[in-house]
Amino acid sequence: MNIKELYKLYQQHPCITTDSRDCPAGSIFLALKGESFDGNQFAQSALDKGCAYAIIDEPEFSKGERFILVDDCLQTFKDLAREHRRQFDIPVIGITGTNGKTTTKELIAAVLQEKFNVLYTQGNFNNDVGVPKTLFRLNKEHEIAVIEMGASHPGDIKTLAETAEPTCGLITNVGKAHLQGFGSFEGVIKTKCELYDFLRSRKDSLIFLNADNEHLVDQIADEDTLWISPYSTDPEKQYTCISGEVLACDPFLKFRWREPLMTLEEEGRSTKWHKVQTQLIGSYNIDNLLAAIAVGINFGVDRKKICAALENYVPSNNRSQMTVTERNHLIVDAYNANPTSMQAALDNFSLIQADKKMAILGQMGELGTESDKEHRKVVSYLEAADYDEVWLVGDNFKDIDCPFRKFHDVEEVKATIKDQCPEGYYILIKGSNSNKLFQLPELL
Repeated sequence: MNIKELYKLYQQHPCITTDSRDCPAGSIFLALKGESFDGNQFAQSALDKGCAYAIIDEPEFSKGERFILVDDCLQTFKDLAREHRRQFDIPVIGITGTNGKTTTKELIAAVLQEKFNVLYTQGNFNNDVGVPKTLFRLNKEHEIAVIEMGASHPGDIKTLAETAEPTCGLITNVGKAHLQGFGSFEGVIKTKCELYDFLRSRKDSLIFLNADNEHLVDQIADEDTLWISPYSTDPEKQYTCISGEVLACDPFLKFRWREPLMTLEEEGRSTKWHKVQTQLIGSYNIDNLLAAIAVGINFGVDRKKICAALENYVPSNNRSQMTVTERNHLIVDAYNANPTSMQAALDNFSLIQADKKMAILGQMGELGTESDKEHRKVVSYLEAADYDEVWLVGDNFKDIDCPFRKFHDVEEVKATIKDQCPEGYYILIKGSNSNKLFQLPELL
């Protein structure tokens, strides 16, 4: 059965489940595999629980007409999702980048929702399973889609772009992350820019360009196949479509933005700046906000509504969150960490005025041979900073000579907090998700 035929079957049974514990009546079970499970083994159980068909890729589990044997279930999942996406002639914005892609996706969705019915990636469903699941949520009510794409190996973005077939693209930035998977920083750049490569193969594609990131600018130098909408924190860049600058960060980011002077003058509109008070922590979020503005302007969202959407956006998922407890003020950015985002978080924390400042930092993962060097850089920065207390979590810090308190894991940190909880501090909590530092705020 080819993809066209399989999609017709899906139209008769428009619900695909990959979890044998969740089998709505009449749905189709698709047997995915993971490091510790094989969905093929649960195909019969899924049928018994109510699924109409089971798609499998191992012949020994096929036991009748309700089993559909394919070469590769994951590839079939992606192919079916692409076929479903092709049923909708709407703009699809693909987003990737080393840092900020989830926040940028959320901000863009918030802005676009002021005018459109928007489908956008929930949480961080941004891999080769999450992207198809997002695409299958598309329905006739949606007018635009925002699809986040993550990568940890070369070719990942190429595959996801070929699945989602975006009409527009945005790379937030490129930095040092997943070096173990990419091999080098150059590998990171090449992989993220697979989104640009895909868009070059399409007609009339649009890129929203972070003009402050020299690596991205270099990738589209002398570009003649793509439409480009740049944004920048340098108001003097005349070619930039959207420019903005930070006004304050104490601790919430306040900024201002405007459109190109030439465009404003041609349209007879005021060159005044639009001021926005956000609920985001971190001056580094200015790039994410300008990206959302650039997208909103391109799709005709009213300027006042753009500002309102950005002011009303409240971060979640342990990203750039301020939490005030009875004991402390917490800046929680504990979902992910790499050298670029760690440096940005520490730079921002240094700008915040507070009587007592404390940093609880978790180790950074997937840095390969660069790991020791990058963790030493973090320690050197901390030694030069004026923090009252620093706790380092994870064995990547244990062999680095420094005056800071070290912990093997979050459990040791939790035990220390329960014994003697810090009080009266501004506390930055930052680390890779694997450190589980997100467990700390409720104790602090």
